[in-house]
Amino acid sequence: MFNKQESLEIMRHSGAHILAAAVLRLYPEAKFGIGPVIENGFYYDLDLGNISITPFDLLKIEKEMGRIVKANLPMEKKELSLADAIQLFINTNQIYKVELLNDLLSKGSTRLDESLASFSPEQPVTIYQTGDFIDLCRGPHIKSTKEMGAFKLTSIAGAYWRGDEKNKMLTRIYGLCFANQKELEAHLNMLEEAKKRDHRKLGKELDLFHLDDLVGLGLPLWHPKGALLWRKIEEFWYHEHLSKGYQLVRTPHIGNRQLWETSGHWGFYNKSMYPPLEAGLSLEEVQQEKKSENKEEYLLKPMNCPFHVQIYKNDLRSYRELPLRWAECGTVYRYEKKGELSGLTRVRGFTQDDAHIICREDQVADELKRVIDFILYIYEQFGFAKESVKVYLSLRDPGNKEKYAGADEGWEFTEKILKQVAQEKNLNFIEELGEAAFYGPKLDFKIADCLGRLWQCSTLQFDFNLPARFDMSFINAQGEKEKPYMLHRALFGSFERFIGLLIENYAGAFPLWLAPVQIILLPVGESHKQYCQQLAQELSSYDFQVEVDDANETIGNKIRKATSQKIPYQLVIGDKELASDQLSVRWRGQQDLLLIDKKSFIQRLQQEIKDRK
Repeated sequence: MFNKQESLEIMRHSGAHILAAAVLRLYPEAKFGIGPVIENGFYYDLDLGNISITPFDLLKIEKEMGRIVKANLPMEKKELSLADAIQLFINTNQIYKVELLNDLLSKGSTRLDESLASFSPEQPVTIYQTGDFIDLCRGPHIKSTKEMGAFKLTSIAGAYWRGDEKNKMLTRIYGLCFANQKELEAHLNMLEEAKKRDHRKLGKELDLFHLDDLVGLGLPLWHPKGALLWRKIEEFWYHEHLSKGYQLVRTPHIGNRQLWETSGHWGFYNKSMYPPLEAGLSLEEVQQEKKSENKEEYLLKPMNCPFHVQIYKNDLRSYRELPLRWAECGTVYRYEKKGELSGLTRVRGFTQDDAHIICREDQVADELKRVIDFILYIYEQFGFAKESVKVYLSLRDPGNKEKYAGADEGWEFTEKILKQVAQEKNLNFIEELGEAAFYGPKLDFKIADCLGRLWQCSTLQFDFNLPARFDMSFINAQGEKEKPYMLHRALFGSFERFIGLLIENYAGAFPLWLAPVQIILLPVGESHKQYCQQLAQELSSYDFQVEVDDANETIGNKIRKATSQKIPYQLVIGDKELASDQLSVRWRGQQDLLLIDKKSFIQRLQQEIKDRK
């Protein structure tokens, strides 16, 4: 028997087959790649030759899927020898299935990672048939198409065969699938709300940031309002770190190639690093084709860690100095493939709110608890409930220890203490075997936003790799050298992703303490503009961010513009306000104006900012 989630995944997998069967009916020359289950649905990669699929065609395919469901076709399972299966797909000209089967024959796996090989050529292979469509598939599937739940095709994308840019670009069709129409409609409504909250859309509408191809892919440009939002978050970050016993460090954006060779990034992280920058000559000299006699190579940093290690190693350290908590908002650069970039959530240049804690073994538990408390405090301050935080304890694969740095003793200690501390802090965590980084176990914190979507933000990790590679040590109480424990941690993860999350979670309507513009003054007529400018200066003296809309427009238009900009407070200034110390205030989200004296208004806003409501 399958549980509800397993049954839903079987239904979604079957949806991919029904999609392919419908495509085969409409486009008989189609060649089929793969069609897996994904979150909330499925997709299928298709080679349609010179045919381009449009959103209109999706409706046509969806209708054909409906006919197949209504026909109650069996999803019939068959077993064939490997040789017979290869011949079957050769006969039907399904070249991608033949390639997968040949990999199965030669490597024991259809995966690109040969370490996953588990198939013997003597074993039979499983195929499923739905109408005229035959697929290479392990299953399981629903018994017949009539058992299919509610579905909808949603989008079209391009995808390289097997994820390799050297291969042909296939057409990928995405679909949603739920147990019933009610659940599907609820999800579609959520997607519509997500579109309204998309940080890329709101970033443009609120004039916060943009991405510019001439500047470079994945390199955001922050406009004045976005930069001020960033600054407010950063000031909060610095204040909280200094008050919690952290010291600040700063490191360069590039580092000598030898640093990255020593750290291991040169060999183990090179897929995500930019190629070396060759120094020794100026740009002018390079343009003149001169040759360098003293070549130096530098790399854009993908991480801040090795720099912090070198600060540590600049002096002989005593056990009395520990723990050291060093924090930095450091911009790093990682080469992400063009197709993987996405607004602020996946960029090539981003600022990590990094910290490294270097401590003794007897200090590890307390330091872990401090970081967990800090993470949960951060989420609370930005309006995320503790219940919305999902925690994952990533452990090494006990059956594949050779791929991890560090000795068994260190791993056993750190995994045990991470689990123990997580339990003491009442974290409802999920253990994930084999998900640890090669350099140590970790706790990952993901936030469920108001739409229920999970975002990876905070992380707390041990590192066995760098202390060993850089031969880090301190002098213990016995006067002997001892290797310290090193903890990596980030609270936001990156400023870019965290701000993207905040934009979407607040739908651009930031709380007062974060809002780039907190108050806007709306003069009713020409005679009120001078007073508005004077009032703006007075309010600015209290460190409020104030704007005046002195455009020659009706007050109704001004109110609509201020509302679309999601500014927390609108002050309408007319004759009555000029003649008194009263302000006509319109709170965000309310229609009516409220009369309040200036002093009370200022005190109210000061308290609201202090409380971070």
